[in-house]
Amino acid sequence: MKLLRYGAAGAEKLGALDAQGNIRDLSLLVPDLTPEYLAPERLQALAAVNLEKLPVVDKNVRLGPPVAGTRQFMAIGLNYRAHAAEAGMEIPKEPVIFTKALTSLCGPNDDIIMPDNSVNTDWEIELGLVIGTKAQKVSEKDALKYVAGYCLANDVSERDWQAKRNGQWTKGKSFDSFGPIGPWLVTTDELPDPQKLEMELKVNGQVKQHSNTADMIFPVATIVSYLSQFMTLLPGDVVITGTPSGVGLGMKPQQFLKKGDVVELRIDQLGTQTQKVV
Repeated sequence: MKLLRYGAAGAEKLGALDAQGNIRDLSLLVPDLTPEYLAPERLQALAAVNLEKLPVVDKNVRLGPPVAGTRQFMAIGLNYRAHAAEAGMEIPKEPVIFTKALTSLCGPNDDIIMPDNSVNTDWEIELGLVIGTKAQKVSEKDALKYVAGYCLANDVSERDWQAKRNGQWTKGKSFDSFGPIGPWLVTTDELPDPQKLEMELKVNGQVKQHSNTADMIFPVATIVSYLSQFMTLLPGDVVITGTPSGVGLGMKPQQFLKKGDVVELRIDQLGTQTQKVV
């Protein structure tokens, strides 16, 4: 099932994508996709709904983040070998972890708001996952059972704040609008294997990143299990799993976003995003 949230920021309603690509209104059945509705039995009940009987929503409506009530926004760094190489860093022996502020979360097609005086704002296409069941010290073998679904993400990054402002990547990752996710959440029954998805990012129509999630150093199951060893993952938590090579920081000469640029992202089965830099 492809679940989404539509409407003005802060007033989104729950919808779903039908087989013809129409948005159907689910809000009379479920007001919003809050953490309790991500439990496996709740998602199974939603999957049984006949979408054809529900109202069609204007396809031009704004889309918000596909989940509400997120309490933790976690991210993995240097999770593709070629990206670690372009960053001039060693292949990590364990996942590199950082956080993004919850206030950076936004809709898939919302504008990227350039920080004041920034000349180092960068793009990073990533596979995102959303936790559906509370996870504590879970094994890799069982880890995917705790995932509700997957989404497309852009880990927008301000490199000066990330690298030169006295440590802590979080500083460069947490500006408002730096966490577009969506357009929808694809539930795991529809996407059982997240490790074979083609991904591509363009800036102004030019391909900058093209890879496959098969190239991850640490796959999704490893990431979920690893995180759960030292923190409790809660339903609704968002985890983004690292970016492949092709970021602006790694180019020679380096390339960064400027006002007016248009960023387009695509991951197989997870839809597309388009953001304008303002």
